Amino acid sequence: MTRDMDEFLNRLNRHLDELRWLYMELYDNGSMFAELCSQMEAFYKERGTELKKRDREKLETPEWFQKQDMLGMMLYIDNFAEDLKGVKKKLSYLQKCGVTCLHLMPFLDTPEGRSDGGYAVSDFRKVRPDLGTMEDLEALSRACHKKGINLCMDFVMNHTSEDHEWAKRARQGDGEYMSRYFFYDNGEIPARYEQTVPQVFPTTAPGNFTWVEEAGHYVLTTFYPYQWDLNYKNPRVFNEMMYHFLYLANRGLDIIRIDAVPYIWKELGTSCRNLPQVHTIVRMMRIIGEIVCPSVALLGEVVMEPQKVVPYFGTTEKPECHLLYNVTTMATIWHTVASQNTELLKRQLSAVYSLPDVYTFLNYLRCHDDIGWGLDYDFLKQQGMREIPHKRFLNEYFLGIYGESRSRGELYNDDPVTMDARFCGTTASMCGMEAAAEENSREEMEKALRLDLMLHALMLWQPGIPMLYSGDEVGQLNDPSYKQDPKKAGDSRYLHRGRFPWKLAEEAQKNKDSIPGRLFDGLRHLEEFRSQEAVMAKDARCRVLEIENPHILCLQREKDGQKLTGVFNFSSDSQMVFRKDLEGSTDCFGRGKETAEEIWMEPYGFRIVKQI
Repeated sequence: MTRDMDEFLNRLNRHLDELRWLYMELYDNGSMFAELCSQMEAFYKERGTELKKRDREKLETPEWFQKQDMLGMMLYIDNFAEDLKGVKKKLSYLQKCGVTCLHLMPFLDTPEGRSDGGYAVSDFRKVRPDLGTMEDLEALSRACHKKGINLCMDFVMNHTSEDHEWAKRARQGDGEYMSRYFFYDNGEIPARYEQTVPQVFPTTAPGNFTWVEEAGHYVLTTFYPYQWDLNYKNPRVFNEMMYHFLYLANRGLDIIRIDAVPYIWKELGTSCRNLPQVHTIVRMMRIIGEIVCPSVALLGEVVMEPQKVVPYFGTTEKPECHLLYNVTTMATIWHTVASQNTELLKRQLSAVYSLPDVYTFLNYLRCHDDIGWGLDYDFLKQQGMREIPHKRFLNEYFLGIYGESRSRGELYNDDPVTMDARFCGTTASMCGMEAAAEENSREEMEKALRLDLMLHALMLWQPGIPMLYSGDEVGQLNDPSYKQDPKKAGDSRYLHRGRFPWKLAEEAQKNKDSIPGRLFDGLRHLEEFRSQEAVMAKDARCRVLEIENPHILCLQREKDGQKLTGVFNFSSDSQMVFRKDLEGSTDCFGRGKETAEEIWMEPYGFRIVKQI
């Protein structure tokens, strides 16, 4: 028996009892479990020699994704470089950005015009033809690995496209394939679901069911009518989706993002969110990965309030996701920009800092999606802020129609019934660069640049993995041209999904005094600082320092007797900080007037200071 198979069997034997127990508890189907185990072995044998070597290396450093030099960037392949081969040619640029984790937005085959940005997959083993082939993906992964870059992709396991082979056969009345979805021949049960299941897109895709004329049935479609929810009560669905997962892992992926995790299990009479069976499925997926492809980490997309997010880490003994998005902190940061009051952000960060070190969050300022205002409204109510009026305030602020706001963007799914909406815009436009450019105001551009850098400094300060959105490093603005494309015009999220501005990237390299150049170099300075300072390591103690000024956020990191303090001004005016609040300090970088007793912070300025 080879060394490879010894390693596989050792891992299988270590996890087999728990995996069998979980599977039988959920499905009570021994033959399907035996098939799963057989296929796991087959996928391991198919796994390439270099990937098995990568498995061994990462098993020696299981916390590889928590390293200080981890810096992510997410991008759409076509917007960035046309296709996978183009991305491979642009890896030198990503290295200049300091990127060590490249998140490719959905690239699997989808129907044109009915893809939801790539999240309606018609074939889990085929790359969208205009983007390349699976061979191109493997070539990119090899090139990334040689340059020290980890590769991440989305795995959409809650649903398929209505053009997926399973859906086509289900539409023809094939019972085997209809059982892989949720089909009902009349509206009685769908109506009962609607009583307890919230709508995800009440404006653009109201309701949770779609009538399929050819099949003469309703089908469950939580997101859009062309995305049919999979029925994980059927073990065939679970097995087949795990085979797709392992197939993709064997193409050289290092991180696999599980899309829409909380929605995977459905149960009549519930919200069909965060049900216990979801955790069983994610735990089994984690075990399967640890047996077959242990170098692959799972990133869970759980866009929920904090108390519903943390359980997806699992426990120390029975972990689930390796990584989760720090959604609430992201939304709270933008709330703080609008309100210029740091109280809620301090509360949110204190809660995050109290979690075990093994919990690793992915931190970001924006992503491909909209910004939803999932804040701690119980706390805000104590401050005199009611949920719906506060959400309207936030949206009006970032639309640029409230007070002296300089932000620009658009609403997404503005619901006239609930008075709720989400927001779309690039970081630069939300910080005021678009408005400053329109007005040709140097003063406003300087302020917008400071705000942009301050927010990124705060993101990089947090424990976990910082994730940039491609284009933010050079100040990419909103792109309203999507409105001229009939296939995109109805989805305002394309406002911040514009083509990568290579002219700005060239200007950033050639002219260091330009806005793109100052932003790019400022971010690189911050990123290098983060990767080199010992006190920025994952095991540093993080805490919020309480100071009297409500506009100032003061955070401290401590390790081995060393202290580092980050001071962030969320006010559009200059603010004063007493030196005694910083426990004595020497400036690392940042600007502002200083005396022996106080420091004056620029509008939207930040400082990172060391203890004397």
